[in-house]
This record gives sequence, C-alpha cells and structure tokens, in this order.
Amino acid sequence: MIRTIEQFDKQVAKCTKALNAKLKGTDGKRHIVLCGGTGCLSSHSKEIMEKFEEVLKKHGAEDMATVNLVGCFGFCSQGPFVKIYPEDTLYRLVKIEDVEEIVKTDILGGSVVERLLYVEPGTTKKVKRQDDINFYKKQRRVALTGCGVINPENVEEAMGMGAFQGMKRALSMSPQEVIDEVLAAGLRGRGGGGFPSGRKWQFAKNVPGDQKYVICNGDEGDPGAFMDRSILEGNPLAVIEGMVIAGYAIGAHDGYFYVRAEYPIAVKRLRIAIEQAKKHCLLGKNILGSEFEFNCHIRLGAGAFVCGEETALINSIEGKRGMPRPRPPFPAVKGLWQKPSIVNNVETLACVPYILREGAAAFASVGTEKSKGTKVFALGGKVNNVGLVEVPMGTTLRELIYDIGGGIPNGKAFKAIQTGGPSGGCLTAKYLDEPIDFDNLVAKGSMMGSGGAIVMDEDNCMVDVAKFYMEFICDESCGKCSPCRIGTKRILEILTRITEGKGEMSDLDELMELAEILKNNSLCALGQTASNPVISTLTHFRDEYIAHIVDKKCPAHICKKLMQYHIDPEKCIGCGMCARNCPASCITATDYTAPGHKRPSMAIDPKLCVKCGACMSTCKFQAIEKR
Repeated sequence: MIRTIEQFDKQVAKCTKALNAKLKGTDGKRHIVLCGGTGCLSSHSKEIMEKFEEVLKKHGAEDMATVNLVGCFGFCSQGPFVKIYPEDTLYRLVKIEDVEEIVKTDILGGSVVERLLYVEPGTTKKVKRQDDINFYKKQRRVALTGCGVINPENVEEAMGMGAFQGMKRALSMSPQEVIDEVLAAGLRGRGGGGFPSGRKWQFAKNVPGDQKYVICNGDEGDPGAFMDRSILEGNPLAVIEGMVIAGYAIGAHDGYFYVRAEYPIAVKRLRIAIEQAKKHCLLGKNILGSEFEFNCHIRLGAGAFVCGEETALINSIEGKRGMPRPRPPFPAVKGLWQKPSIVNNVETLACVPYILREGAAAFASVGTEKSKGTKVFALGGKVNNVGLVEVPMGTTLRELIYDIGGGIPNGKAFKAIQTGGPSGGCLTAKYLDEPIDFDNLVAKGSMMGSGGAIVMDEDNCMVDVAKFYMEFICDESCGKCSPCRIGTKRILEILTRITEGKGEMSDLDELMELAEILKNNSLCALGQTASNPVISTLTHFRDEYIAHIVDKKCPAHICKKLMQYHIDPEKCIGCGMCARNCPASCITATDYTAPGHKRPSMAIDPKLCVKCGACMSTCKFQAIEKR
C-alpha cells in the first residue's frame, strides 16, 4: 500500500529500476513481449504466447526469458508482433509455427530470425528495430505512452513508465493551478469537438455543488475507429490517472467510465487497473496522503453511436434511453443526475498525466498555434500500412498517407481521405499538403473527429461512400428530433435512387437543401454533422453524381444496378471455369470469330447476371471486366 508521498517515491524508484532492467537487459534475462491488442489477439497472439511458454519449458529455458502481452504496437497490418528485449528485435507476421525457430535461433542461439524481420517496401532492407521502420519515424507518443511496452495488467510496470507522477504533482497544487496548467497546455477535446479542456473544467469548477462527476467517454462508434479501445487496452492506468486529476481540479469524487460492451478486452483490463490502483491506495480515500478521495466506476454501453454525444451518454448511465438533451443547460452545470459534470474522451484524459508530469510547455511545444500536442489516428482503407498512429498536430495529410501509411496499394491513384468518420468529410488530392489540425480540417469541409482516417483510391465510388455513411447514420439516429429522424431518411432515399440509376438532376439541389436543414435544425451533433459526407462528395466529386444521373454509369464500377460484367473474347480461351462457378448460370459458351480464325469463348447474359463477381475472381486470364 502507498499511503504517503515518500512511500510512492520509493515504490516508483523500485518499479523504474525493474522496468529499465527489463528493457536494457541488466537483469540477465531476455524478455519476449507480444502485441495484446484486439487485432493481434484475433490473429492468435495469446496462443503464440502460450506456445512460447511451452517451447521455453521444453528446452529448459523458462528461467532465461519471460513472456507476456503488452498493448497495441500500432502497425496492425503487420501483426501479430513479437519483440525481444533488450536487443529490441521486432518480428512481424509471426505464426504459432514460428515460435520454435525464434526460441532456438534467437533466445538460445543469439541470432536473429531474418525472414521474420520487416522489409521496407521498394527495398530489400530488413529492419530489426521498431524505431527504424518508416511507419514509426514521424510518430510521437503522448496519449499512447506505454502502449506496446508495458504489461497493461501490471500497475508496477506502468509506474515504472511514470504513471501517477502527474497525479502526484497535481495534488501538490491547488485545483485552480491544475486547470491553469491544462489551459496553458492548449489541450482540446480529442473526441471530435475540439473544445478547450481547461475551459470545460473551469466551468464545472465554478458551479457550486456538493457532488460533481467526471465521465470518460469510451463509446467509440465511428466505423474503422479504434483509438480509444487501443489506449484502454494498452495503458488503462493513464486514463484513470487523467480522470483523478480532472476530479481533483473540479472538486469531483467519483468518475464513470462509459465503454461500449463490444470492447471486452478493454473493459477487462480497465477493471484490473482500477482494482490494482485501489490496492495501492492510488484510488479511494486520502490519495498519496492528501485529503482527496476519488473512486472510479464502469458502465457498459450497448453500442449506440448516439451515446457518443455527451448528454445521450449521461442519459444512458442514468439508465434512461440514450437520447440527447437540449442544451443549455450544459453538463458542466447540470449533468449526471443533474449534478455538475465534465465529459472527456479516453484520448483527452490520457494526455492529462503527460501535461502534469512534463509540464504545459512540453505539451504546447508540439503542434500548431491553435492545436497543441499530438493526435491519434486509426489509419485504414486503401493504404499499405494500416494501423494506429500518433502524430504531432500540423502533420500534413501527405505525410500521414505516404510517409507513415506507405501510400496506396497496387499502384492505384489516391482519390480521397475521409476524416472524422460519419461526421466528417472527404478531402481530395489538392489538400494533401494541408496540415492536420482542428480548425484547418473544418475550414476545408471536413473535421478531425475522434481520429478515424479512411483512405480511398480510384476504385471507390464517392456516391456509394456518401450512401454508406448515410445508411450508418439512419441506423444510429435516436429519432428524438424530426430533422434528423426524417431528413437522414430522405437523403438516403435520394442517394439510393442515384446509385440505382433512377436519379434526376433536381436531386442534387434537394440533397444540398436537406443537408442545410439537418445542419441548422438537428438537436445534437449526430444530426448536425450527418450530411458532411454528402456535402463534401457533392462539392469535390459532382461529376460522379452527374455520371450516375445522366449517363446511368458508375465511373468506379461499384454500384451494382449500373454495372455489368463483360468477357473479352480476345482474352478468353473458353475454358468454362467462370461458368462452372457462376451461381446464376448466366454464362454460356459461344464462338468467337476473329480475323483469320474461329475459337470458343464464353459470354455473360446481363439479364440473368446477379453481379456477384464470382466469375471475375475465378478467371485466371483476366478476361472478365466491369463496365
């Protein structure tokens, strides 16, 4: 138990020494760590860990090396990962059958398994260390501190990396001094709105009340987003520490984690972290010998996207239907159970310990004039290096997509990047050199959002993209206000008609009119931003909308009702493989008469074709194309 500052400092010194010994090898052991994020666990990293334990025991080497899971390494497209300390050797795409070789060659033999090292694209250079890979070179970890390094279920390893040092400093300051420090750092909410965190805390502090609350918004609902989940899986104690500091600043004694139930690993590790923090008296009464008391609670969300909106989230915690409340009053005045409350998302709270530990100036030294610090992005879609990245604010989209993301696969042309998920917009190639920050993205017709970044190439249909996001919004709208409930449905109906070749030019004007109605009249941000993908695609890709309406064609060959499969008789050899795999029996043999000769070919009946694509994926001669 840690009752005093002196006991805390003594424990930190012990933990720091142990962690440094692990990372630098001064304890005489090798340490094998595996990525324990959801992505790698789904690719059997836990089974790989168990195999390491089995093989080490078989060779009588269980005392030579330790094995455990850590948080997400970030480079998801190359997982599962195995890293070996103290050499910092990183193996990627590891399979269970590779374990024996790694143990024999590396752990026992002292040599690197060359075939499992990462190779930089376009070169034959094999990279041994994580920090030497281009994917990591331009990243800077603040919110992701400790992820991929420490065991997230071990409070002592977290303390060895500085956990609760920020809380220790905060408790030596007055609550107002803590808020002033966060204000000086320029921290803005990483959940999407970008509202200055210190100002939100100040509002809640200034409101009198015998009971106040801190709420952590872990209801991450954007398609393709996994930033908050990875932080909670990789270093949950950082978020707990941020919540305690926020509670001290505003005068709250209870905090609620609202995490979606679809994140079982994050929830499990969060529960473990809370229990370990309690055991060490870092939560509860008289924290670090002070008079401050703080306790953490967990509430699970059922997966409603609208509960990412703070007042809907508060309703859900209270046991009510997740629907937004009219504002004002804002949660800082009347929030959870009508008491003053602040709602910060996971990434925001994970940045707070860094600010208090390293100082506001250190945090503010990174980023742009109005957007300080770093931002975590879930980089996905048509990009070579899919994964979780944390970059300084002001990093350009080109650096994000090409330097870190490794560019577009298969030499395809970049078309757009969707930032901010369903609430954001698409940015085209002309914006590649624009710096990423809160205000600049909004000015260009998109938004930062919580950090989703989906890259699209020449094969994406932008009308279909707008339709996809509107389908999502229609499903997730709570229906409380009619502009959102009815307006999103009408927009989806128009987009569906256009993708089916039934659209009219007047639909484009109607789309823009409905988009403005939603933006100006919806109750919460879900409806207010729902039309952003429609507005941005109409602005930048109006020609694609016109092609669907006037020419009855989808330029990207994505919209099924406007697409046909065609067999090129000059490439077809008449093998019949496509016909044998066609579920609709719409492919028959025919004769192809070319100049000077006659040979068999295959042909598709467009009236019977269900456009499943089975023929195209089956053909070895690339004789089938979309039109």
